[in-house]
Amino acid sequence: MTLALALYQPDIAQNAGTLARACACLGLGLHIIEPAGFPVGDAGFRRAGMDYLDRAVIARHASFAAFEAWRAAQGRRLVLCTTHGAVAHTDFAFQGDDVLLLGRESAGVPEAVHAAANGRIRIPLVADARSLNVALAGAMILGEALRQTHGFPRQLRGS
Repeated sequence: MTLALALYQPDIAQNAGTLARACACLGLGLHIIEPAGFPVGDAGFRRAGMDYLDRAVIARHASFAAFEAWRAAQGRRLVLCTTHGAVAHTDFAFQGDDVLLLGRESAGVPEAVHAAANGRIRIPLVADARSLNVALAGAMILGEALRQTHGFPRQLRGS
């Protein structure tokens, strides 16, 4: 198993499409926990994902409960990426089969999702900065998790 990225009820198609493209390029699965604030075939989603969406492995879960049933069956740890996290993403010890969960752009995740997480991490920001764009935050955290777990693809493009 490799790292995976999950989006909790994403609001913005372009952010989800950008993260789907990142997952396709890095060989990672993307899990979308419904309901999304847009149809998953939305033009903005497709435009941001470009032709990489054909390579993306996207699993859709009808609810958080359905996602949790999948995760429990897989025995995977849930790492919530949140502005309320107590541990910096660079100080967290990632495991190679973690599922990294990003919340809704407009509202994050509810308390029940916080409670279900095995770890809660954040990206350190300067004082008075609320948060980064979810696609940018997801890319930064994925990069650190892949670095720690030696999970980047082994062969460079063109090699």
